Amino acid sequence: MEVSGIISAIVIGLIIGVLARLVVPGRQHIGVIWTILIGIVAALIGSAIAKAVGVADTKGVDWIEWLIQIGLAAVGIAALDRGRARR
Repeated sequence: MEVSGIISAIVIGLIIGVLARLVVPGRQHIGVIWTILIGIVAALIGSAIAKAVGVADTKGVDWIEWLIQIGLAAVGIAALDRGRARR
């Protein structure tokens, strides 16, 4: 992955973290910083998965890549929220 790809994944990760919070039902007990960090990690991992599957570079918007990234972020947010709720 090139530097421009990493920077765009971080910016997209910010958006993905927010979208993932909207997907996860109920109130999440995690902060905005954790949401952003989970979104960034999900964007990077989702980009790698999309590239491995062959759907990272398509004509137009890469909807499948976005769905993978948002899904990963939603799982991450739900897992972190559940882990914090047990404390």
